[in-house]
Amino acid sequence: MTEHTTTVAGVAVDTRHWIGGERVASPATFTDVSPIDGSVLGEISRGTATEAEAAVAAARAAFPGWAATPRAERARLLHAVADGVEKRIEELAIVETHDNGALLRSHRRGVMPRVAHNFRFFADWLLKLEHADFETRGHTNHVSWDPAGPSVLITPWNAPLMLATWKIAPALAAGNTVVLKPAEWTPLTASLLADIAAEAGLPAGVLNVVQGLGSEIGDALTSHPDVRRISFTGSVPTARRISQSAAAGLTPLSLELGGKSPLLVFADADLDLAVDLAVEQYDNAGQVCLAATRFLVEETVAEEFTRRFVEKAATLKQGDPRDEVTDIGPNIHPRQLEKIDGFVRRALAAGARAVIGGHRGEGQYYAPTLLTDVAQDSEIVQEEVFGPVLTLQTFADEDEAVRLANDTRFGLAATLATGDPARAERVTARLVAGTVWVNCFFVRDLQAPFGGSRHSGVGREGGTWSFDFYCDVKNTVTAPKGWQDHG
Repeated sequence: MTEHTTTVAGVAVDTRHWIGGERVASPATFTDVSPIDGSVLGEISRGTATEAEAAVAAARAAFPGWAATPRAERARLLHAVADGVEKRIEELAIVETHDNGALLRSHRRGVMPRVAHNFRFFADWLLKLEHADFETRGHTNHVSWDPAGPSVLITPWNAPLMLATWKIAPALAAGNTVVLKPAEWTPLTASLLADIAAEAGLPAGVLNVVQGLGSEIGDALTSHPDVRRISFTGSVPTARRISQSAAAGLTPLSLELGGKSPLLVFADADLDLAVDLAVEQYDNAGQVCLAATRFLVEETVAEEFTRRFVEKAATLKQGDPRDEVTDIGPNIHPRQLEKIDGFVRRALAAGARAVIGGHRGEGQYYAPTLLTDVAQDSEIVQEEVFGPVLTLQTFADEDEAVRLANDTRFGLAATLATGDPARAERVTARLVAGTVWVNCFFVRDLQAPFGGSRHSGVGREGGTWSFDFYCDVKNTVTAPKGWQDHG
């Protein structure tokens, strides 16, 4: 380890910001700690308004050139970034696992390949992005997407690099320049991505990475008058603060926020499939915004469903995420673990019953938990826990199932298990959710719209929806042929 470099399992990571194509250190630092064993991963440059101003200035200076870069060249460079990611999948996977505690096998086989795919998808989508011209009383309408300008992207810690590149790739493809602010609990792979982008030939200032603690740097970024777009994934309280900060400049926002999604299991469902879907909700130690944390099960099959769920959940192995056989790793931070435990303790005190779990493990591990005997208006049913804690309620009929499913302030996703296609169509039409999965879970195609309803978010990203957000969409109306002769 040097003054500005830390080494994580043999991988060197620069701990400074990346601004205008150069490494920039801050006078102060913050400590990055691994959730696996509490070991210190590094001292990270702690940005303030000074670094925020420098990063936005770099993005502003680079914007005209990047916006004018032909689509084919922008796409080529994004593919070059994807190439660089693929060459370093093992390094990225190792660093991410140490930094956020998610499974190394998942990072190797799924998450990091998806990071590369994010860049490739939006590079290719850019090249085919078009609307057919249409006519109005003989006049031709032509829709185009103009790059909007510097974009601030604020990303979470549960899937740091994948979720960051969901935003970075379309913003860059659209012709915008980017200032990325990664979560302070998981800053390391963002720094590696800056290196990869530079090696791929991305011009200086097109991608900037600034690290820091919450509002110390966040407010300066989101209130900056030169910022033209803000995309944020995180909590509702932070989104409110960002919205207030952005309001002065009327800066457009895309917000992907919390979830309290239901899994509806009808009596006609394949129960083995339903149980598999239910156990899958423990993925990433329950730290998945889309997770179906509320099981709503038809009364006639609830006992059998619960029996099979308990049996299946007992096969999960909790432990070191670097171990190939581990299914559930640690939770991200002592503060988050306290939050999870507080939710469960209050629920148990209010009369809930822990079918499994209901307690902490050693270190930053929380036992996979399923709570029953919970009231619809209880905190544990209404608020996002973001840990391996699930609830189970029963319903008598379709109407009650939909009523319970929709009875929270969130609307991010819903999962439905049924063997009746007509029921699936009826119920999905009534559910309030940005994404509904029928007899499956977490199937995510980048050309589909993604986002939430109610307090789960504002706006949609994915495919053309991403370009609609990151661009100023323009319609050009041209008079009928021959107008030039009337000048």
